[in-house]
Amino acid sequence: MELSNLVSDVISLTKETGKFIREEALVFDRNLIEYKGINDMVSYVDKTAEQKLVSGLSLLLPEAGFITEEKTINKTGEYYNWIIDPLDGTTNFIHGIPTFSISIALKYDEELVLGVVYEINRDECFSAWKNGGAWLNDKPISVSKAPKLEHALLATGFPYYDFEKQQPYLKAFQEFMQKCHGLRRIGSAAVDLAYVAAGRFDAYFEYNLNSWDVAAGIVLVREAGGQVFDFSGGIETIAKRELVATNGHISAEVLGIIEKHFQ
Repeated sequence: MELSNLVSDVISLTKETGKFIREEALVFDRNLIEYKGINDMVSYVDKTAEQKLVSGLSLLLPEAGFITEEKTINKTGEYYNWIIDPLDGTTNFIHGIPTFSISIALKYDEELVLGVVYEINRDECFSAWKNGGAWLNDKPISVSKAPKLEHALLATGFPYYDFEKQQPYLKAFQEFMQKCHGLRRIGSAAVDLAYVAAGRFDAYFEYNLNSWDVAAGIVLVREAGGQVFDFSGGIETIAKRELVATNGHISAEVLGIIEKHFQ
């Protein structure tokens, strides 16, 4: 399979779906939200966007299955499976905060081989594929060269429903606050990872993540020259639902703080 050609088709589909989401954001009625769980919201926009993506991706790769956030389709592929978050940053979308994205990854067996993250309101499409590098709107990108944590800007996501690890998270947050340029909480894990890949953030950490939140971003960071770990420094990021992504230069410092407070 020629992944570079497939990425181009995925980007076109993603931008088309992003246009639908952008238009709906202008007229969205907050009274139409539904709750899947505590602080876990969904709307017809998420579901319709997912259906559009599933329909288009099915044409591109008919044999592939799907792992999707809104579960609008039940199909497992023998080798290929798409991993989709149709609207990463739903809370931002609902409240009119203009940072939300579409995240699409392709997995072959257990290997992530393609990732696309479309930050809708900035019209920035980040893409990467195995051994193909990472790109932003057709221009190559790479992780930052920040050599130490003291030179770094970090991204994170706040716990919003599983608060068992809240205290170690806050302790890690406090230590990072004292040792880096600052921390940002944008509200879209996919965008956080895309920004690490583009060198805007130097590292990112979060727990309670699902595969559709991070799969595409993992491909971006790796192909941009960065590193991705779980909180123990291993590679079981999706299985453990926790993730640390760095530019590679500050991995030891970041993991040292994470491991100290979470182990």
